[in-house]
Amino acid sequence: MEKTHKTDVVVIGAGPVGLFAVFECGMLKMKCHVIDSLEQSGGQCTALYPEKPIYDIPGCPVVSAGELIARLEEQAAPFAPVYHLNQQAQDVFKTDDGFTVTTGTGTTIHAKAIIIAAGAGAFGPNRPPLEGLSDYEGSSVFYMVKQRKDFAGKKVVIAGGGDSAVDWALSLSEVAGKISVVHRREKFRAAPESVAKMQGLAAQGRIEMVIPYQLHALQGANGNLSGVEVADLDGNKKTLEADVLLPFFGITPQLGPLSNWGINIDQHHIPVNPATQETNVPGIFAAGDIATYPNKLKLILTGFSEVAMAAHAIHPLVFPGEALHFVYSTTKGVP
Repeated sequence: MEKTHKTDVVVIGAGPVGLFAVFECGMLKMKCHVIDSLEQSGGQCTALYPEKPIYDIPGCPVVSAGELIARLEEQAAPFAPVYHLNQQAQDVFKTDDGFTVTTGTGTTIHAKAIIIAAGAGAFGPNRPPLEGLSDYEGSSVFYMVKQRKDFAGKKVVIAGGGDSAVDWALSLSEVAGKISVVHRREKFRAAPESVAKMQGLAAQGRIEMVIPYQLHALQGANGNLSGVEVADLDGNKKTLEADVLLPFFGITPQLGPLSNWGINIDQHHIPVNPATQETNVPGIFAAGDIATYPNKLKLILTGFSEVAMAAHAIHPLVFPGEALHFVYSTTKGVP
């Protein structure tokens, strides 16, 4: 696979704001490459609450987080973005005509400008402390669900007590052969309505509630699980048949290498000029939850507006000396 690329704008973060940045840049004829540390696009919307309804997206009285990401990807698609997923932006070097961005997997991208739309920073899953866990990751242990059909007919063990654990237990119960939910206590940290639905399915025998238990060990060979051993608070153990383990213990936000790029950082946020979203480093912009300025509202729709402003501020960097004759999308259309 090609490791060196050239583009107009590097977007760091493939959450909703990063995806909309592709559209806004595309409407101004600027190409984008998108980097994200998660293994699929969507940011927190995909990783934490794909089934949760969102009510404050203009024109959408209600839309699930997962559906919002799908629509944003569809909206960005005509502009042919290139995604570099499951890798973290590592270093940024200033060049004569822009920047060079490198990732932890050796990808190098040359661009005229950078938009940081990384939410609260790069994210990584909180991994359970199980011996041999890495042997099963990517084959039968997953920290997020890409497609429900991948779990059709399988024995799935879900561990955790938050929204993502409950949401995926409900969703996968429609396709999996068996669902077991492991949690250390009776009370869940999820939407009460969702918890009630899960308990209703448990009463029908469609979901097995394994409470109060915690993950203890994995059984299997060659990356393929055969069972998940769990233990209660008294140390009593039992084994659940399993083809797949989905540990949902949240994700940890970290600024990571961003803090070494010469960008001003204030309490894990990046101060920007609210008129352009530019940071203290010319050519590097920030939008969405990671960007801060006086009276900032942390809403997805605010991030959408911010990347529109950033795209317009970047245009003269990509097309120096070329006047921007802005035309509304209703007149211009998309490719």
